[in-house]
Amino acid sequence: MLHHFTHDISAIALPEQFTWPFHYTPHPLCRLAAAEVEEYLRSRPDWAEEVAQGKMFGVLVVQTSTGEVGFLAAFSGNLAGTNMHSYFVPPVYDMLRPDDFFRVEEAAISAINRRTDAMLNAEEYTSSKARIESLKKQSQSELSALKATLASRRADRQRRRTEGEDAATLTLESQRDNADLQRLKRRLREELTKAESEFAALEEQINQLRRERHERSAALQMRLFEQFRLRNARGEVKDLCELFAPTPQRIPPAGAGECAAPKLLQYAYDNSLKPIAMAEFWQGRSPRGEVRHHGVFYPSCNSKCKPILMYMMQGLNVEPNPLTAIRPPEPRILWEDEDVVVIDKPCGMLSVRGRSGVRSVEEWAEENYPTAEGPMIVHRLDQSTSGVLLIAKNKSTHQALQQQFISHTIEKSYVALIEGTIPNTSGRIDLRMCLDYENRPRQMVSPDGKRSITEYEVIRVEGSRTRIRLRPITGRTHQLRLHAAHHLGLGTPIVGDDIYGHECRADLSDGHRLCLHAERIAFTHPRTAERIVIGCREEF
Repeated sequence: MLHHFTHDISAIALPEQFTWPFHYTPHPLCRLAAAEVEEYLRSRPDWAEEVAQGKMFGVLVVQTSTGEVGFLAAFSGNLAGTNMHSYFVPPVYDMLRPDDFFRVEEAAISAINRRTDAMLNAEEYTSSKARIESLKKQSQSELSALKATLASRRADRQRRRTEGEDAATLTLESQRDNADLQRLKRRLREELTKAESEFAALEEQINQLRRERHERSAALQMRLFEQFRLRNARGEVKDLCELFAPTPQRIPPAGAGECAAPKLLQYAYDNSLKPIAMAEFWQGRSPRGEVRHHGVFYPSCNSKCKPILMYMMQGLNVEPNPLTAIRPPEPRILWEDEDVVVIDKPCGMLSVRGRSGVRSVEEWAEENYPTAEGPMIVHRLDQSTSGVLLIAKNKSTHQALQQQFISHTIEKSYVALIEGTIPNTSGRIDLRMCLDYENRPRQMVSPDGKRSITEYEVIRVEGSRTRIRLRPITGRTHQLRLHAAHHLGLGTPIVGDDIYGHECRADLSDGHRLCLHAERIAFTHPRTAERIVIGCREEF
């Protein structure tokens, strides 16, 4: 499984610390290793169609006990229906072996699915269900017909009553008609109740199978998680259930332990190889709704991999999280009165406190306005987005400004530098988007998501890039970044976007920062009702 570099790497210095996999710049050795994996994939035309559909691969640069440097390769999930390929490291646990308990129990669960489907399609079930619908229609038809007859009789009695016919006779006829209606209702109700009872018995048999399937699937999944016994650099071992127990989700998500990164580290530890640097990269088309670019490096996922990798890296000398090492400059005050402060938030500063410990506007505001009442942060900008941000000095101002955001009376515009050129000089992007739960904080386009709307206009073309103005009508997380990168939006990412773009960077310095800036905001002052317009220029 250990591969030797085909290129001369003697001039490339080894990193002093292991990669922080959740925000990194790929090491030159990882780039070379990834290029060799891509070359190998091109030599496998039998995999071409599957790889073209999209798959994540990973490389781990390692050092042997004798000091020799090489690399390992892995893929996420399985490839060509199996976990085992000689070029790639094996899985942490191979659940695809024909005799494995997982395949045996999976076959039993599949048999339950087939029985359920057979019962749903059986003549007894379909005819029982159809009979209920038929009886409902028949009941409605018979009741309508009888009610029409009774209405005619009632009108006739009314005529006879005005002509002086005996009232007792007419009352008796009315009582008989009402009795006829009640008897019909009772008969129809009994027939429908009997049919529904027979159908409910069939439904209960099916639901019992569904419950069995659910219980066996859940038990199988937990038993499978227990088989993923993961190592760290200290020689300790824990299974997936132990690793995810302290997390908010508590139960490992499906596919946990099957990504490339855990496979690579596990193989290195099992074979006494020292991990030096790691990177993961995408091959093939972007998944539907997501934004992935062929050949681009990506950070490890948070939901499935972070609890695993944080444990597996224990004992390694790991780079510090670059996002926590950032000390962004202080905000610049653009406008201020007794109720409102408008600042230019620098790139790298959080809007509100986060667990990373990076300095936030919220902390800055509390330090600079210690007598302010109520919440101060009215809206947010991404950590890597700079520009105009509103701060409220009192509770009533905060509520009034937030209401303006809700009613879309606050106007905002952004300037962005995108990586390519676009065919239209202006337009409107209207997509439904939601959180990509397995890859937080990434967002994705989905028909089940919330509507997001952005208007845009080109400012100018700058060589191979385009400076563009963006006006968000809605305010979804990562809306502008996703609208720029997604093929249903502008189809080209914002320069410096390490989430949806073409580069993976470990810093937010001026040369690598996200080129997205909130340039202008217009709001109605809660106290004076004056329309306030504040702006500041971008610095990229």
